[in-house]
Amino acid sequence: MPTVSVKWQKELLSNVEIDTSQSPYVFKCQLYDLTGVPPERQKIMVKGGLLKDDADWSTLGVKEGQKFMMMGTADEIVKPPEKGPVFAEDIPEEEQVIHVGHSAGLFNLGNTCYMNSTVQCLHSVPDLKSALIKYPPPVRSNEVDQTSHLLTVATRDLFNDLDKNVKPVAPMRFLTELRKKYPQFAQLHNGVYMQQDAEECWTQLIYTLSQSLKSPSSSEGLDTVKRLFGIDLVSRVHCPESGEESTETESVYSLKCHISQEVNHLHEGLKHGLKSELEKASPSLGRSALYLKDSRINDLPRYLTVQFVRFFWKRESNQKAKILRKVDYPLELDVYDFCSDDLRKRLEVPRRILRDEEGKKLGLKTREKNSGSSSTDNDVKMAEAEASSNRSGDSSKNEQVEDAPEKEKALTGIYDLVAVLTHKGRSADSGHYVAWVKQENGKWIQFDDDNPIPQREEDITRLSGGGDWHMAYICMYKARDVPM
Repeated sequence: MPTVSVKWQKELLSNVEIDTSQSPYVFKCQLYDLTGVPPERQKIMVKGGLLKDDADWSTLGVKEGQKFMMMGTADEIVKPPEKGPVFAEDIPEEEQVIHVGHSAGLFNLGNTCYMNSTVQCLHSVPDLKSALIKYPPPVRSNEVDQTSHLLTVATRDLFNDLDKNVKPVAPMRFLTELRKKYPQFAQLHNGVYMQQDAEECWTQLIYTLSQSLKSPSSSEGLDTVKRLFGIDLVSRVHCPESGEESTETESVYSLKCHISQEVNHLHEGLKHGLKSELEKASPSLGRSALYLKDSRINDLPRYLTVQFVRFFWKRESNQKAKILRKVDYPLELDVYDFCSDDLRKRLEVPRRILRDEEGKKLGLKTREKNSGSSSTDNDVKMAEAEASSNRSGDSSKNEQVEDAPEKEKALTGIYDLVAVLTHKGRSADSGHYVAWVKQENGKWIQFDDDNPIPQREEDITRLSGGGDWHMAYICMYKARDVPM
């Protein structure tokens, strides 16, 4: 085999052997190893022009010690990474949470699934977490007793632990403070802590936070929990027998979906839940009489909680029995039909803006304004819209500056499902509770105590009942708002 030299740039490659039994392409591969210039970029000058990959060495008359000239640019040398590979177990847990896309699960400390599922649902509300981070305020309200204070602090710390961990968290301190504040959750049977009602846990925790997170200086606008979850109702109370009629107002933290043979959908159950009968003293009749109460929503929250009234007290067995009937519920809930006339007027402009925005996304033209409407009319509509963004419709002069961005968004009466708390079993005081929560990335996670399991959105609405499988007990919807 002849030995040649190759001149490339400022280098001279000496004693390069040529195997004339192989094609010139093999020779180019040799040069690639020596120079880093890929064969397709090499231009080698030989007798008669450039060396081709399939040329015949015998026709080129290669001689011992012959000097070739090569042109071409070498590939960039791959530099070793500045940082070596990082394994998942070496990443701080705070960063792992971001990569995993959901927070940690909660260990079951002995029939505490009712508490775990409640915590996971409420933990999904960013505004509630933000309010808890700021707790306690510089000046604590005298109305907040020590047990409420300690439970609120435990809630804050537990939410923080869930955000910082991938591995399951043991909510021991929270459970201890919950049982101190509400001893019913510490009931024992044969030395074992009993299963409890998740709806009762939800209600008591929300009530405690509503007291603790209220500003001591306090206007209604600074009541965080009421703003997030509070529902104002206005009711017409009518006695058919005497003709007496009165109007009542009240604030609640959830709507009830009553279940009967006629109820197949959440909408129907809510309609039944807003109507009730009560017996009370009639001034005109001088005795007790039956009154009909018809309620309407007069102010909406950022997060709408709906409880399916699935349990009732069964005297024969002396326990809460369960209604297994299937009741469908939607991913998108519109409560406009349940609103008072006053609230409907306040919702008109935001709903129109929302329709126009959704129309634009679908490529539809927005509705043209009536040519006959004056600028004054438009100003009035805008003023109404701005008022609707304020939950009470009152002036916000005394409200804190940081609340301003919140007030720039108006509610539409349309809500999107973000959490479902389900129950599996035949009694509220037995069985198993699980939380199904929509994450900020849009994915659903089933929090079965310490085991978070990804779920498909289409499977969430199948938790509607009709058997012994998990069925919706509490649904939480997030308001769809529009900037004004």
